[in-house]
Amino acid sequence: MDILRQLQTLLDRTRQADFLAPLLLRLYLAPIFWMAGTSKFNSFEDTAAWFGNSEWGLGLPFPELMTFLAMSTEMAGAIMLLFGFGVRWVSIPLMFTMLIAIFSVHWVNGWQAIADTKFCLFNCADAQAAGEKLSAARELLQTHGNYEWLTEQGSFVILNNGIEFAATYFIMLLTLFFIGSGKYASVDYWISKKFA
Repeated sequence: MDILRQLQTLLDRTRQADFLAPLLLRLYLAPIFWMAGTSKFNSFEDTAAWFGNSEWGLGLPFPELMTFLAMSTEMAGAIMLLFGFGVRWVSIPLMFTMLIAIFSVHWVNGWQAIADTKFCLFNCADAQAAGEKLSAARELLQTHGNYEWLTEQGSFVILNNGIEFAATYFIMLLTLFFIGSGKYASVDYWISKKFA
């Protein structure tokens, strides 16, 4: 029993570094939302057209406004996450954008973001078809292209565009909403310490 108590005491001491988890979540999410926001900024008209078109896009109302709101939320959210400022507050609109992405863009494609025929939870026929296309693409590239050069930094994949990434980001944001931005390495911590 003494060994278990000692292990528990040792485990409890790790709480002194409990600021690391929210810091790492913030540092992981900040560039993701920055890239998403700047991508919308750099192709505002194309994004608005995709948001608004019901035939080949999302068919959302007020597409320019929706694009502006998504872009602004993602860019401001990235900066706020980076510095740990207003993290609980900014998590709310960022979670909302993830829910919109999940249900309006990714839901029809099942779970997987990248098609993997070895692991298929939903929509296995599509994953199998993606595997066949990937095999055909590899064969074409090996026959007619410089396959070693094309794959020297990673393998070719077929994007399935499922909810996996958006759901993961939503869960990370939900965690930040409940635990906050963390101690020491966040503006929120120092503001609350000053005005507590």
